[in-house]
Amino acid sequence: MRKYICAAYRCRMSDTRPALFALMLSAVTMVACTPLPIGLSSPTSTAAAPPLLPLGGLLAQVDAPVATQAAADNLAGRAARLRARAALMRAPVLDPATRARLAAAVARGDA
Repeated sequence: MRKYICAAYRCRMSDTRPALFALMLSAVTMVACTPLPIGLSSPTSTAAAPPLLPLGGLLAQVDAPVATQAAADNLAGRAARLRARAALMRAPVLDPATRARLAAAVARGDA
Protein backbone atom coordinates (compact mmCIF):
# COMPACT_ATOMS: atom_id res chain seq x y z
CA MET A 1 0.00 0.00 0.00
CA ARG A 2 1.35 3.40 -0.98
CA LYS A 3 1.41 6.32 1.44
CA TYR A 4 0.19 9.53 -0.11
CA ILE A 5 0.80 13.05 1.17
CA CYS A 6 -2.40 14.44 -0.26
CA ALA A 7 -5.18 11.95 -0.95
CA ALA A 8 -7.08 14.28 -3.28
CA TYR A 9 -4.25 14.41 -5.85
CA ARG A 10 -2.63 11.06 -5.06
CA CYS A 11 0.81 12.62 -5.14
CA ARG A 12 3.72 10.86 -3.53
CA MET A 13 6.58 12.58 -1.70
CA SER A 14 9.19 11.21 -4.11
CA ASP A 15 7.29 12.79 -7.03
CA THR A 16 7.46 16.30 -5.56
CA ARG A 17 11.12 16.43 -4.52
CA PRO A 18 12.57 17.43 -7.93
CA ALA A 19 10.02 20.19 -8.36
CA LEU A 20 10.63 21.48 -4.84
CA PHE A 21 14.39 21.46 -5.42
CA ALA A 22 14.00 23.39 -8.68
CA LEU A 23 11.75 25.94 -6.99
CA MET A 24 14.20 26.48 -4.12
CA LEU A 25 17.15 26.76 -6.52
CA SER A 26 15.39 29.37 -8.63
CA ALA A 27 14.39 31.38 -5.53
CA VAL A 28 17.97 31.40 -4.24
CA THR A 29 19.27 32.40 -7.67
CA MET A 30 16.82 35.32 -7.93
CA VAL A 31 17.71 36.60 -4.48
CA ALA A 32 21.45 36.30 -5.12
CA CYS A 33 21.24 38.20 -8.42
CA THR A 34 19.08 41.05 -7.14
CA PRO A 35 20.93 44.37 -6.73
CA LEU A 36 21.10 45.98 -3.29
CA PRO A 37 18.53 48.68 -2.47
CA ILE A 38 19.62 52.28 -2.87
CA GLY A 39 19.86 52.90 0.89
CA LEU A 40 22.39 50.14 1.46
CA SER A 41 25.95 50.84 0.48
CA SER A 42 28.33 48.20 -0.70
CA PRO A 43 31.69 47.63 1.02
CA THR A 44 33.46 49.08 -2.02
CA SER A 45 31.68 52.42 -1.66
CA THR A 46 33.95 55.48 -1.88
CA ALA A 47 31.63 57.79 0.03
CA ALA A 48 33.16 59.54 3.03
CA ALA A 49 32.05 58.45 6.46
CA PRO A 50 30.13 61.02 8.52
CA PRO A 51 32.28 62.97 10.97
CA LEU A 52 32.33 61.92 14.62
CA LEU A 53 31.44 64.67 17.06
CA PRO A 54 32.50 64.86 20.72
CA LEU A 55 29.73 63.82 23.08
CA GLY A 56 30.25 66.73 25.48
CA GLY A 57 29.36 69.30 22.83
CA LEU A 58 26.18 67.45 21.88
CA LEU A 59 25.05 67.08 25.49
CA ALA A 60 25.65 70.78 26.14
CA GLN A 61 23.14 71.65 23.41
CA VAL A 62 20.35 69.62 25.05
CA ASP A 63 18.21 71.32 27.67
CA ALA A 64 18.15 69.55 31.00
CA PRO A 65 14.73 68.20 31.95
CA VAL A 66 12.95 70.32 34.52
CA ALA A 67 11.27 68.42 37.38
CA THR A 68 8.06 70.17 38.38
CA GLN A 69 6.07 69.62 41.53
CA ALA A 70 3.18 68.18 39.48
CA ALA A 71 5.50 65.63 37.87
CA ALA A 72 6.92 64.67 41.26
CA ASP A 73 3.42 64.25 42.72
CA ASN A 74 2.37 62.17 39.73
CA LEU A 75 5.41 59.94 40.14
CA ALA A 76 4.84 59.55 43.89
CA GLY A 77 1.19 58.59 43.31
CA ARG A 78 2.17 56.06 40.68
CA ALA A 79 4.78 54.54 43.01
CA ALA A 80 2.19 54.28 45.80
CA ARG A 81 -0.28 52.52 43.48
CA LEU A 82 2.41 50.07 42.36
CA ARG A 83 3.38 49.33 45.98
CA ALA A 84 -0.29 48.67 46.81
CA ARG A 85 -0.60 46.27 43.87
CA ALA A 86 2.58 44.48 44.97
CA ALA A 87 1.19 44.09 48.51
CA LEU A 88 -2.00 42.56 47.10
CA MET A 89 0.03 40.11 45.04
CA ARG A 90 2.01 39.03 48.11
CA ALA A 91 -1.21 38.24 50.02
CA PRO A 92 -2.57 34.68 50.02
CA VAL A 93 -4.90 33.92 47.13
CA LEU A 94 -7.36 31.88 49.19
CA ASP A 95 -8.77 32.88 52.53
CA PRO A 96 -8.43 30.29 55.35
CA ALA A 97 -12.07 29.13 55.13
CA THR A 98 -11.89 28.45 51.39
CA ARG A 99 -8.51 26.74 51.78
CA ALA A 100 -9.96 24.43 54.49
CA ARG A 101 -13.00 23.63 52.34
CA LEU A 102 -10.79 22.74 49.35
CA ALA A 103 -8.47 20.64 51.50
CA ALA A 104 -11.48 18.70 52.83
CA ALA A 105 -12.78 18.14 49.29
CA VAL A 106 -9.37 16.84 48.18
CA ALA A 107 -9.22 14.52 51.19
CA ARG A 108 -12.69 13.13 50.33
CA GLY A 109 -11.70 12.70 46.69
CA ASP A 110 -14.28 15.17 45.35
CA ALA A 111 -11.75 17.51 43.79
